[in-house]
Amino acid sequence: MASATGIGKHMRQETPAGTSAPAGSAPAAGSGAASRVLDVQHIEKVYGSRNNITRALADVSFSVRKGEFVGIMGSSGSGKSTLLNCISTIDSVTSGTVLINGVNVTAFRPSRLTRFRREQLGFIFQDSNLLDTLTARENIALPLTISRVPARDTLARVEDTAQRLGITEVLDKYPYQMSGGQQQRVAAARAMVTNPALIMADEPTGALDSKNARLLLECLEAMNTSYQATVLMVTHDAFAASYTHRVLFLRDGRVFTELNRGAAPRQEFFNRIMEVVAVMGGEGSDAL
Repeated sequence: MASATGIGKHMRQETPAGTSAPAGSAPAAGSGAASRVLDVQHIEKVYGSRNNITRALADVSFSVRKGEFVGIMGSSGSGKSTLLNCISTIDSVTSGTVLINGVNVTAFRPSRLTRFRREQLGFIFQDSNLLDTLTARENIALPLTISRVPARDTLARVEDTAQRLGITEVLDKYPYQMSGGQQQRVAAARAMVTNPALIMADEPTGALDSKNARLLLECLEAMNTSYQATVLMVTHDAFAASYTHRVLFLRDGRVFTELNRGAAPRQEFFNRIMEVVAVMGGEGSDAL
């Protein structure tokens, strides 16, 4: 197992609230704040009653800049899914704030949240969640249809998004006529077609074989690099995380450490991720 000191130059250990952030992390308030898409500020999530409290998240803070591709990793029960649910407004925080494009979504009423989620957020799940009775074209168009975008504009945006992601050949197929990888790329197109502020992917490669997982990750990478899509991905897989710019590791509801890729090749970043996994007490995907 690698030692913590052996990889210290690549990672930062958890720091108390209020201490300075490491080089390469998101800027402090007032420094490049306009480029931030996401600001998570001291959020906590507590479940249970006074005599039986579970603290799923404890003072979690971080930022994501426009055009970043950020991964979140952690063992089962670390709080990573809870964190994604709180950011996506699917769940509410106990305390703290979540700002998306400077808007405090933790203060929204449920009626406003529904519209905000539809217009500003894109979702990719482990299961594609496509509607079986709709073609790929109709599935991708669905969020635009709900938002009452004119039909001509909707068709043009669907075609453009499908072309970007290399799935034009399946537009008239139903989900059962597609491979799992094609279904996930259609789901990615549906998440991207509204040009959301933030795309959130929850274990998007979890149900795919290695070939289709790679294709989807390359698709997400293309969305990010070519079209400046801002992506936040929860994953248990170090291989998937190696496609990102930065990885936050959660343990016991807290940010344990943060790893920045910088200019490193993906293979080198993967090796560094695996070193952090070893320090956290496990190996490979089984640990995360």
